[in-house]
Amino acid sequence: MELENDDDIAAPQSLQFDFKTFEDATTQFSPSNRLGQGGFSEVYKNQGGAVVRPSCLFRWDLFPFAGAFENITVASPPSPAPSPTGHANTTKKESRGISKGTIAGIVVPTLVVVLVLLGLGYVVCCREKSNIEADLQNGDDITSRHSLQFDFKTIEAATDRFSESNKIGQGGFGEVYKGMLPDGKEVAVKRLAKNSGQGSREFKNEVLLVAKLQHRNLVRLLGFCLEEEEKILVYEFVLNKSLDYFLFDPSRRDHLDWTRRYKIIRGIAKGILYLHQDSRLTIIHRDLKASNILLDADLDPKIADFGIARILGVDQSRADTSRIVGTYGYMSPEYAMHGYFSLKSDVYSFGVLILEIISGKVNSSFYETDDTPGNLVTHVWRLWRNGSHLELMDPAIGEIYQSDEVTRCIHIALLCVQNDPADRPTMSTIIVMLTSNTVTLPVPHQPGFFLQSRRGREAGAEGLVSGPSIPGSIDDGSITCLDPR
Repeated sequence: MELENDDDIAAPQSLQFDFKTFEDATTQFSPSNRLGQGGFSEVYKNQGGAVVRPSCLFRWDLFPFAGAFENITVASPPSPAPSPTGHANTTKKESRGISKGTIAGIVVPTLVVVLVLLGLGYVVCCREKSNIEADLQNGDDITSRHSLQFDFKTIEAATDRFSESNKIGQGGFGEVYKGMLPDGKEVAVKRLAKNSGQGSREFKNEVLLVAKLQHRNLVRLLGFCLEEEEKILVYEFVLNKSLDYFLFDPSRRDHLDWTRRYKIIRGIAKGILYLHQDSRLTIIHRDLKASNILLDADLDPKIADFGIARILGVDQSRADTSRIVGTYGYMSPEYAMHGYFSLKSDVYSFGVLILEIISGKVNSSFYETDDTPGNLVTHVWRLWRNGSHLELMDPAIGEIYQSDEVTRCIHIALLCVQNDPADRPTMSTIIVMLTSNTVTLPVPHQPGFFLQSRRGREAGAEGLVSGPSIPGSIDDGSITCLDPR
C-alpha cells in the first residue's frame, strides 16, 4: 500500500489503531523487540504483525512479506543448516563452476594474444616483400629514392657525353659505358635505348630489386637517373667485363684455366642461391647467361642484369606469363613452351652455363647435320651416355685439371637441365654437390630440348637412344614476345 497523505489513511476506519495500542503491543517500543531499521523508521516485533512508526501502518501476517518496505533492512532469522551431504555437493558444484570459469578466463585471452603475435610476425616477415611489390606497380615510388638518384648532367660528364671510346658493352635494352664520378669513383653506366623493349616497368624493376640486394656475387647498383626520356642505371665498375668476353674469344679463353672456371661455377651458384633463398625476397632471375655474368679484378663472378627478374609471392613456388622474354638456349622447356617459370627455371639456365664454361662453346653454336646434334646440351648428353664426357673439355684449359671435378660438374649440369623441373636439384643441393665429394649424385634423366640426329632417330628403335625427344624450336604461336639479349 502506498501512503500519500494523512487524509487517505484516516478514511478507512477499520485500518486505524490508536497509539496506545501500539505502545502496549511493543512494550513501549522496547529495543528487545526491534527487528530492523530503515532510512526513516524502525520495525518492531509483535504477535501476528509488524508496527512501523511514525506512520503507524500496521499489517498482520503469519509469513514473511516484502514490497511495502523497500528502504527497510530487516534482520532475518537464521536459516536452518543444510544437511552435510547437500552442503558438500553445493560446494563441489560451486568449486567446479569457478574452476571452469577461471580456466576460460585465462585460456581465451591467451589464445587471442598468441594469434595476434603470430599475425604481427607474419605481417613483419611479408612487409618488405609487399612494399617492394607495391613499388614495382607504382612508378612514383622510385623517384622518392633520392639517395640513389643522379642528375643527367653528372652522368653525362662522367661518361664524356657517352663517348664511343668509353663504351664497354651493349645489351638488348641499351648500351653500357665506363664513367668516372666527380669523387674519382669508376662506374658502369647502362643507358637504356629510347626505343628499347625495356620500358619503365623493367627499369623500375631493376632499380628496386638490385638496390636491395647485397652479395659478393651480385653486381652492386649505385644509383639511377630518370629524366624525361632518359633511363639510366649506375653500377659498380667491374674490371674484366663479362664472362662471354673471355669464354668465347679464342684469344682470351686461355686466361681461364680449370681452377678459375671451377671458382666461377661455384660463385655463380652462390649468387643464385642468395636470390632464391638467402635474400629478403625470393627472386627468379630469368635471364642467366654468360653475358650477364661480370668478372671483377680477381675474376670472381657477379650476376648482373635484373631487368626481367621476378619476385615470387609468399608460399608461391612458380608463376606463369604470356610475355616470354629471355635468351633462347638458356630458357627451360616449360618456360619457353608454356610460360611457366619457377626457381627451377634458373637451375636449368645454370646447367647450360656450366656446360659452356667447361667446353668454351655457346649452347646455340651447334647446328644439326646427319651426325651432329643441334645444341650443346644434346651433344653433352650423347657424350655422357657413351662415357666420353671428358671430350667436352675446352682445349684452352690444358692438361692441368682434376678429372673427378670436371666429371662431377658435367654430372651436376645434366641434373640441372633435365626435362622435368621436379627432377632438377635446388640451388642449396647444388652447392652441396659442388663442395662435397662424398655426396652421391643421382642418375640424370634425358634433358629438355634433346635433339636427335637423323642417325640417332633411325637407331632409336634399336635402343641406342631412349626417351622421347623434344623439338628444338619453339612454336611461335606460344610466344608473345621473345627478346634476345
